[in-house]
Amino acid sequence: MTGGAGTTGNRGGELLGGRPDDTAQGRLVAVSISERKGEIKTPVARAVVGEFGIAGDAHAGPWHRQVSLLAQESVDRFAQSAGRAFNPGDFAENLTTQGLDLADASLLDRFRIGDVELEVTQIGKRCHGDGCAVFQAVGRCVMPKEGLFCRVLGGGAVQPGEGIVQVKRRLRCLVVTLSDRASGGEYEDRSGPRAVACLQEHFAGTRWRLALRREVLPDDAERLRALLRAEAPACDVIVTTGGTGIGPRDVTPDVVIGLADRLVPGVMEAIRVKFGTAHPSAVLSRSVAALMDRTLIYALPGGVRAVEEYLGEILKTLEHAVCMVHGIDTH
Repeated sequence: MTGGAGTTGNRGGELLGGRPDDTAQGRLVAVSISERKGEIKTPVARAVVGEFGIAGDAHAGPWHRQVSLLAQESVDRFAQSAGRAFNPGDFAENLTTQGLDLADASLLDRFRIGDVELEVTQIGKRCHGDGCAVFQAVGRCVMPKEGLFCRVLGGGAVQPGEGIVQVKRRLRCLVVTLSDRASGGEYEDRSGPRAVACLQEHFAGTRWRLALRREVLPDDAERLRALLRAEAPACDVIVTTGGTGIGPRDVTPDVVIGLADRLVPGVMEAIRVKFGTAHPSAVLSRSVAALMDRTLIYALPGGVRAVEEYLGEILKTLEHAVCMVHGIDTH
């Protein structure tokens, strides 16, 4: 679904930004472990990464923060501002890297070190305060703001000096307008571009990187069904606009429900309640939120105002929903 910025030049296949996942390369400065939580970690010459983290490290376990990373560049900046030197592991990081801009990392980014593969599940953490040796000595710490936490996707051995590759994951979004007239060129689609703009505005300035594409289809159940089946495996989020009413050509919810593995009814129920008082016709909308495997699908009405209102509510929980779908507990 992703591709270079620009447009395809034909109706129903506009590429709106985003590229295939980029990569960056660096190296491991140190590998460190500790037997107990809350302690400074000690560098080791070699370590084994297993299913739940680094063997012998207190933070290994069946949770989402199995391996921690911190950039040497962050350590150096902090050391200069603090007026003292720090060693690898002093911030309780497992892997100290060099040459990677970890401050640009996003959730779901991956790091590869030989056979080892890690996935980012948390950015920063709550400071331990008096329970942190660095905080006790300096009054602040760099790990809560610039540290990364990962879960293990693939195990193996790691050691200082090895190369580390960062795969910069994009949040892949597809916006589909369902409209016989817009598809036939009778009028310009306005709801699809507004949905795109809402997504771009929401994620601007965040660590998420968007890969967006927009399609325009007629109110045709078979064409929508074929599109969702083809595109959903490559998408994180699909937003449709139009075809959610009770007219004879309003087929979008029926197609989505027929393909869904699970429905998420509370999303649209809450939206209909919120806006139904001011706009009584809103209660006639059959908009749905659903999951096809790991793909979130939101079927919205086709009006520009409705798209703004619905997405204004959906975007409040979208990032959390993406994390939940991927098994990441962000509470």
